[in-house]
Amino acid sequence: MPESTESRGDGEFSPVRLPDAGLESIEASVRKLLDQTAEQARQLDSLSAAPDPAPRPDPFPGFGLSGFAGMPGMPPPPPEPKPILELDGEAYENELDSLSDWVDDFLMPAYGAEVTTGAPWCKQWQDHQDVTAWLHALWMAYQQHKDPEAGLAGLFVWHRDFLTHAMAAVRAPGGPLSACMTDPDRPSHRLLAGPTPSVRSQTETPGEPGS
Repeated sequence: MPESTESRGDGEFSPVRLPDAGLESIEASVRKLLDQTAEQARQLDSLSAAPDPAPRPDPFPGFGLSGFAGMPGMPPPPPEPKPILELDGEAYENELDSLSDWVDDFLMPAYGAEVTTGAPWCKQWQDHQDVTAWLHALWMAYQQHKDPEAGLAGLFVWHRDFLTHAMAAVRAPGGPLSACMTDPDRPSHRLLAGPTPSVRSQTETPGEPGS
């Protein structure tokens, strides 16, 4: 049993014995107080630390999103692609340049086949608005279906549902290029006249409905 001391009447101290159980209880209380003090110190250190400057991780990594559009700190969404005939000025010219590169460097070398009366072509196809619209739509579909998110069958779907149909329409014997080059040795270009305004549009007078 541990000993302590107490004063006697003659000024001297005599040992006092404390129960072992009482001493263990005191030691346990001291240890608990020390643990609480250490935990409080850790909390204070955490609260006083500078915030982490690293950017927060993308909350939607599986969806290809960088966050909700319009939220502070989030990059603006890319502009939505438009059909080329809805563009004008410099935007139209830039898009037509990019489309021409794709058609001349990829589409026609790979899928052009032979120029015949049954599959005409035109080296000035950019002058044909309907052909330009068809090829631009085909190009946009190609960009979508070659993206990894389209899956392994993406380009097969593009071939089946887009390429074959678009090329058949553009190069049909009676299609928009039928008055142009039908023989590779005799290049030619001619714009066919399109439909005139409807009779209703021509006969409407100011003040009538639809005028």
